[in-house]
Amino acid sequence: MKTALDLVAAAKARVTEVPLAEAEAAIQAADVLIDVREADEFAAGHLPGAIHASRGMLEFKLSANPALAARDLKVVLYCKTSGRAALAAAAMQDMGYLNVQSIAGGYDAWVAAGKPVHKPELPSFG
Repeated sequence: MKTALDLVAAAKARVTEVPLAEAEAAIQAADVLIDVREADEFAAGHLPGAIHASRGMLEFKLSANPALAARDLKVVLYCKTSGRAALAAAAMQDMGYLNVQSIAGGYDAWVAAGKPVHKPELPSFG
């Protein structure tokens, strides 16, 4: 029986992971940046310009959104540490997407490197 780590390793063997040092250039060259973490993780902070599509709903959101239907769309994905993004990239490849990359180390590596993060403003009740 395969474990989650086995599945992530198999996905990483067949998808392109962008090193953190090259992530900003990859994002600028991409048509879309997708955060595949859960909604609460996204709401707590995400990469500037990212759209949210949790790993569990990714295939459905892609299929339902005509703006994301082009198979030659340049996509960069990320999650917390890179496992879910690798699985998501593999799923997108299986769907026929031709140019999908994930960010090595994910959101945690991005934050640790001091790169910009968008944190939504909390309402003021004062």
